[in-house]
Amino acid sequence: MITMEVPAPTQYDRVRARTAARVNELIDDRTVEHLCNYVGRSNAAISERIDELDREWDIDRWLETNASSIGLTGVALGIIVNRKWLLLPAIVLPFLLLHASHGWCPPVPLLRRLGVRTRREIDAEKYALRILRGDFDSLKNISEETHRAIEALRLSRL
Repeated sequence: MITMEVPAPTQYDRVRARTAARVNELIDDRTVEHLCNYVGRSNAAISERIDELDREWDIDRWLETNASSIGLTGVALGIIVNRKWLLLPAIVLPFLLLHASHGWCPPVPLLRRLGVRTRREIDAEKYALRILRGDFDSLKNISEETHRAIEALRLSRL
Protein backbone atom coordinates (compact mmCIF):
# COMPACT_ATOMS: atom_id res chain seq x y z
CA MET A 1 0.00 0.00 0.00
CA ILE A 2 1.29 3.44 -0.90
CA THR A 3 0.97 6.09 1.79
CA MET A 4 1.11 9.76 1.06
CA GLU A 5 1.93 12.53 3.45
CA VAL A 6 -0.60 15.35 3.46
CA PRO A 7 1.22 18.46 2.30
CA ALA A 8 1.10 21.71 4.23
CA PRO A 9 -1.37 24.28 2.89
CA THR A 10 0.06 26.11 -0.08
CA GLN A 11 -0.27 29.78 -0.92
CA TYR A 12 -3.01 28.71 -3.35
CA ASP A 13 -4.95 26.97 -0.57
CA ARG A 14 -4.65 30.03 1.66
CA VAL A 15 -5.81 32.44 -1.04
CA ARG A 16 -8.83 30.28 -1.93
CA ALA A 17 -9.68 29.72 1.74
CA ARG A 18 -9.67 33.46 2.40
CA THR A 19 -11.65 34.31 -0.73
CA ALA A 20 -15.43 34.53 -0.49
CA ALA A 21 -17.08 31.30 -1.67
CA ARG A 22 -19.15 33.20 -4.24
CA VAL A 23 -16.01 34.77 -5.75
CA ASN A 24 -14.32 31.35 -5.97
CA GLU A 25 -17.46 29.99 -7.67
CA LEU A 26 -17.43 32.82 -10.22
CA ILE A 27 -13.77 32.20 -11.01
CA ASP A 28 -14.40 28.44 -11.30
CA ASP A 29 -17.48 29.00 -13.47
CA ARG A 30 -15.49 31.25 -15.80
CA THR A 31 -12.82 28.53 -16.08
CA VAL A 32 -15.45 25.89 -16.92
CA GLU A 33 -16.94 28.27 -19.50
CA HIS A 34 -13.51 28.67 -21.11
CA LEU A 35 -13.07 24.90 -21.22
CA CYS A 36 -16.52 24.37 -22.76
CA ASN A 37 -15.61 26.84 -25.51
CA TYR A 38 -12.70 24.59 -26.50
CA VAL A 39 -14.49 21.24 -26.60
CA GLY A 40 -14.30 20.01 -30.20
CA ARG A 41 -11.98 22.82 -31.30
CA SER A 42 -8.80 22.16 -33.21
CA ASN A 43 -5.53 21.31 -31.51
CA ALA A 44 -4.12 24.60 -32.84
CA ALA A 45 -6.89 26.60 -31.13
CA ILE A 46 -6.35 24.70 -27.87
CA SER A 47 -2.59 25.24 -28.12
CA GLU A 48 -3.19 28.95 -28.62
CA ARG A 49 -5.30 29.07 -25.43
CA ILE A 50 -2.60 27.17 -23.51
CA ASP A 51 -0.07 29.77 -24.68
CA GLU A 52 -2.39 32.52 -23.41
CA LEU A 53 -2.61 30.77 -20.04
CA ASP A 54 1.19 30.57 -19.87
CA ARG A 55 1.25 34.37 -20.13
CA GLU A 56 -1.64 35.02 -17.71
CA TRP A 57 -0.57 36.82 -14.55
CA ASP A 58 -1.48 35.06 -11.33
CA ILE A 59 -2.41 36.85 -8.11
CA ASP A 60 1.11 36.65 -6.71
CA ARG A 61 2.57 38.36 -9.77
CA TRP A 62 -0.07 41.10 -9.57
CA LEU A 63 0.64 41.70 -5.89
CA GLU A 64 4.42 41.68 -6.32
CA THR A 65 4.28 44.06 -9.28
CA ASN A 66 1.86 46.47 -7.63
CA ALA A 67 3.69 46.47 -4.30
CA SER A 68 7.09 47.07 -5.90
CA SER A 69 5.69 49.80 -8.18
CA ILE A 70 4.02 51.63 -5.31
CA GLY A 71 7.07 51.14 -3.10
CA LEU A 72 9.49 52.49 -5.70
CA THR A 73 7.18 55.41 -6.44
CA GLY A 74 7.02 56.24 -2.74
CA VAL A 75 10.81 56.10 -2.38
CA ALA A 76 11.33 58.26 -5.48
CA LEU A 77 8.76 60.83 -4.35
CA GLY A 78 10.22 60.72 -0.84
CA ILE A 79 13.65 61.60 -2.20
CA ILE A 80 12.53 64.16 -4.79
CA VAL A 81 9.39 65.78 -3.37
CA ASN A 82 8.82 65.22 0.34
CA ARG A 83 9.90 62.62 2.89
CA LYS A 84 6.25 62.03 3.81
CA TRP A 85 5.97 59.94 0.62
CA LEU A 86 8.16 57.33 2.33
CA LEU A 87 4.99 56.32 4.20
CA LEU A 88 3.77 54.71 0.98
CA PRO A 89 6.37 51.90 0.90
CA ALA A 90 6.11 51.66 4.70
CA ILE A 91 2.43 50.76 4.25
CA VAL A 92 2.72 48.57 1.13
CA LEU A 93 5.66 46.39 2.11
CA PRO A 94 4.00 44.96 5.25
CA PHE A 95 1.01 44.02 3.05
CA LEU A 96 3.35 42.03 0.83
CA LEU A 97 4.88 40.34 3.87
CA LEU A 98 1.40 39.58 5.20
CA HIS A 99 0.49 37.94 1.90
CA ALA A 100 3.67 35.88 1.85
CA SER A 101 3.15 34.63 5.40
CA HIS A 102 -0.65 34.29 5.57
CA GLY A 103 -1.87 34.20 1.96
CA TRP A 104 -3.95 37.30 2.45
CA CYS A 105 -3.56 41.06 2.36
CA PRO A 106 -6.04 43.89 1.73
CA PRO A 107 -5.70 43.95 -2.10
CA VAL A 108 -6.43 40.18 -2.44
CA PRO A 109 -10.25 40.40 -2.19
CA LEU A 110 -10.33 43.17 -4.80
CA LEU A 111 -8.05 41.30 -7.21
CA ARG A 112 -10.06 38.08 -6.74
CA ARG A 113 -13.32 39.94 -7.47
CA LEU A 114 -11.68 41.20 -10.65
CA GLY A 115 -11.09 37.56 -11.62
CA VAL A 116 -7.37 37.31 -10.92
CA ARG A 117 -6.58 33.63 -10.44
CA THR A 118 -3.96 31.69 -8.54
CA ARG A 119 -1.27 29.82 -10.46
CA ARG A 120 -2.93 26.51 -9.56
CA GLU A 121 -6.27 27.71 -10.99
CA ILE A 122 -4.56 28.74 -14.22
CA ASP A 123 -2.65 25.44 -14.38
CA ALA A 124 -5.86 23.46 -13.80
CA GLU A 125 -7.39 25.00 -16.92
CA LYS A 126 -4.18 24.41 -18.82
CA TYR A 127 -4.06 20.72 -17.94
CA ALA A 128 -7.74 20.25 -18.71
CA LEU A 129 -7.05 21.72 -22.15
CA ARG A 130 -4.11 19.36 -22.58
CA ILE A 131 -6.46 16.47 -21.85
CA LEU A 132 -8.90 17.82 -24.46
CA ARG A 133 -6.04 18.10 -26.93
CA GLY A 134 -5.20 14.43 -26.30
CA ASP A 135 -1.77 14.93 -24.76
CA PHE A 136 -2.27 12.03 -22.34
CA ASP A 137 -4.01 9.52 -24.63
CA SER A 138 -0.87 7.39 -24.84
CA LEU A 139 -0.94 6.97 -21.06
CA LYS A 140 -4.28 5.13 -20.81
CA ASN A 141 -2.71 1.93 -19.46
CA ILE A 142 -0.27 3.69 -17.15
CA SER A 143 -2.32 2.91 -14.04
CA GLU A 144 -2.27 -0.85 -14.62
CA GLU A 145 1.43 -0.82 -15.54
CA THR A 146 2.29 1.31 -12.51
CA HIS A 147 0.48 -1.06 -10.16
CA ARG A 148 2.38 -4.01 -11.67
CA ALA A 149 5.70 -2.20 -11.21
CA ILE A 150 4.90 -1.30 -7.60
CA GLU A 151 3.88 -4.89 -6.87
CA ALA A 152 7.11 -6.18 -8.45
CA LEU A 153 9.12 -3.77 -6.32
CA ARG A 154 7.26 -4.86 -3.19
CA LEU A 155 7.85 -8.55 -3.98
CA SER A 156 11.53 -7.95 -4.63
CA ARG A 157 11.92 -6.56 -1.10
CA LEU A 158 10.52 -9.73 0.57
